[in-house]
Amino acid sequence: MSEFQRLRCRVAFHALQFRSEIQTLGRQMVERLRAWGQPFLSYHPGLVRDTLAYHGCAELFQDVHTELIQYRRAQMIRQGIISDELNVDSHLQRENGSCPLMPEEVGLLLRAMGYPSKTIIYLAGSQTFGGQRLLIPLRAMFANLVDRTSLCSKTELSDLVGPETPLPSDIFQLPRPKSESEIKEEWSRAGPRPRPLPPPPERRIYPHEKEGWYGWITETDKEPNPSPRDLRMQAHRLLWDALDYIISVEADAFFPGFNNDGSGWPDFSGLVMGQRLYERASSRTYRPDRKTIAALFDITRGNMYHPKHDWTLSVKEHLNKSLSEEGLIRQSLLSKPNSFLSHPLPECSCRISSLELTKQTEGKD
Repeated sequence: MSEFQRLRCRVAFHALQFRSEIQTLGRQMVERLRAWGQPFLSYHPGLVRDTLAYHGCAELFQDVHTELIQYRRAQMIRQGIISDELNVDSHLQRENGSCPLMPEEVGLLLRAMGYPSKTIIYLAGSQTFGGQRLLIPLRAMFANLVDRTSLCSKTELSDLVGPETPLPSDIFQLPRPKSESEIKEEWSRAGPRPRPLPPPPERRIYPHEKEGWYGWITETDKEPNPSPRDLRMQAHRLLWDALDYIISVEADAFFPGFNNDGSGWPDFSGLVMGQRLYERASSRTYRPDRKTIAALFDITRGNMYHPKHDWTLSVKEHLNKSLSEEGLIRQSLLSKPNSFLSHPLPECSCRISSLELTKQTEGKD
């Protein structure tokens, strides 16, 4: 049985490798981060639409993003992925630790831990649901927030993708303007006088307003099938995630925004934490308890940017415990039943029996 376990570990952490081009560019990105002359921290927000819909975290967002999450949750219910109701209390889910930490909250936690504003933070993840708006508070606290576009040129990223077949142009066609005769005809066919003033001219429609979900969320309740361009972007995101994975494993510290969500799906942060634990068990990998963090933020919700000293000490105590043996034990109890790769110890660690250790000691003596 032990031989099968060794084979399992070798396949998971040695045999499976990224393409050589991905590894080369990933190492170059790590070297560029190291060239700044200071340690860097990797942060993965974990803000993915499917995950947010699965756990019912729609109310944590605003406007159209809430509708998008609810629409995806309704799809999951129809497909049998979720057996829960469509409308759930997102704030209760957050208090239970089922929703991700927001970038603003992570920035406040890092600041409470004593990270200076010049700290280099690498933003991992090919997409962040909610867009750059959610990253504004984090970027205001830590100006050196970088991602792959900051470290790589467009040529390097396009070379990684390789040659692609050109897609047909998907240019939005503006509606044909009405002629003067058509306007007069509509006016003559209108109801009896007195008539109201004609409506003002329609606002100009810009092409970017018809790209992505902008093109359907305001006009129909049914999400269209992915276009060839959307499918190609999904394939590109796999490459970007591979680059971010390499950098996150090599980072001096790693902070997950969302991991071990209980869905049973492999998540980016969990895989990174397992790889870091396998290669360097002493690496600085935070394992925060989102339920505890939510309770701490509820205490100082009205004054988050100027918390009391006791609150800062509580945050430091919790995050330092997550780095210690206590955090490892908690992570083992939560992660191992769902995903072996997220916590490969002690199965993948080098272990020597007490009898062999005694023989080695006697031989040296």
